[in-house]
Amino acid sequence: MEIKVDDIENVRIDHYLVDKVDYSRSKIEKLIKEGHIKVNNDIVKKSYLLHMNDIIYIDEDINDEIDIVPEKMDLDIVYEDDDLLVVNKPNGMVVHPAPGNYHHTLVNGLMYHSSLSSINGEFRPGIVHRIDAYTTGLLVVAKNDKAHMSLAKQLEEKTTYREYIALVWGVINTDTGTIDAPIGRDAKDRKKMSVTDVNSKHAITHFKVLERYSNATLIQLNLETGRTHQIRVHMNYIGYPVVNDPVYGRRKLIDDTGQCLHAKKLGFTHPTTGKYMEFECELPECFVNILNQFKD
Repeated sequence: MEIKVDDIENVRIDHYLVDKVDYSRSKIEKLIKEGHIKVNNDIVKKSYLLHMNDIIYIDEDINDEIDIVPEKMDLDIVYEDDDLLVVNKPNGMVVHPAPGNYHHTLVNGLMYHSSLSSINGEFRPGIVHRIDAYTTGLLVVAKNDKAHMSLAKQLEEKTTYREYIALVWGVINTDTGTIDAPIGRDAKDRKKMSVTDVNSKHAITHFKVLERYSNATLIQLNLETGRTHQIRVHMNYIGYPVVNDPVYGRRKLIDDTGQCLHAKKLGFTHPTTGKYMEFECELPECFVNILNQFKD
């Protein structure tokens, strides 16, 4: 179901939907919490204030009887203690279940391995932040609610450190740069994001050139914000789309392993000890295989 907001301004989404759909207030709140009701395709809280021309998406195919089940997986766990774990996500693995994809996600594997925080509901337990299915690299996962709240606050206050490596099309002549451009849902394709002033959020990406090739550049990126597809959208916006990205840039695909984008470093303050911790993982084989083609 899709509802376009054309009759109100600054009204909470949960209050608005009570009068619009045949669901109870508790049902609406549950669907919002589990990500089955979105605004402009973004997950929101029940307190989100609607604006004119917002598009509300309600997934009516969700089955209340579906259980997210633990699955034994060979996870690459970089660090673990009683409060959290850091995992190196492989290429092609979806982070959490969603309608139409309830199995073989990182969450399924994490549930088998350990208890997780309950803050994000049964579909996203423990998940503090996400990366795309075909982006590889480091994620921190909360085992309890206290740790989850601390880590989420650090993300909100921009005190975490997130470093990515990307291979982009084109030769970047400047050694460093900052992209400060708002990101929102693409007006022509609701499955994509774009730089826009309409229903957008502040987004800042910093980059540094590591190596230049004849028709591509290897760069390091650091995020101040964590918008959906931020790096992919920002690099495409300035004319240097990520190599092998099937969605942004419209350049040729080298293979079907997805974009050359890797979450290499992750740093944060431990929720219990207060100690700063930083982790690093090497580029995956799929990234290296493509990178080597540009070195020849």
